[in-house]
Amino acid sequence: MKKKLEELTQTHGKTETFRPSTLDQIWGDTGLNKYNTLDEQEYSNTLSEMNKSDLMSHSARMGIVPADSRERMVKRLMTAFRQHVSGFRSSNIPQPKPTRPNKAAMDILAEGR
Repeated sequence: MKKKLEELTQTHGKTETFRPSTLDQIWGDTGLNKYNTLDEQEYSNTLSEMNKSDLMSHSARMGIVPADSRERMVKRLMTAFRQHVSGFRSSNIPQPKPTRPNKAAMDILAEGR
């Protein structure tokens, strides 16, 4: 039984849900290297388990100037984490479907033939 062309599928081995936006991502960086997670709740739990000195050293390692206030440090770290995660998750904005021009536009385009 011979299959029709429309019934055939082709695979390419790529993940369809992820579009790399940086060269590091193209070379295989998954985003887990910096924070060990991409889950906001898990990272928040990790921060809540740290004491103030651990939080200050973690802030310095992440490139954030440690603050005297614990709440301020946590807020800055969470903001930096969210920015990091947003770079590794593509937006789910649907692409517009191409539409066919109306009859008047087609008539104008046909004049050039």
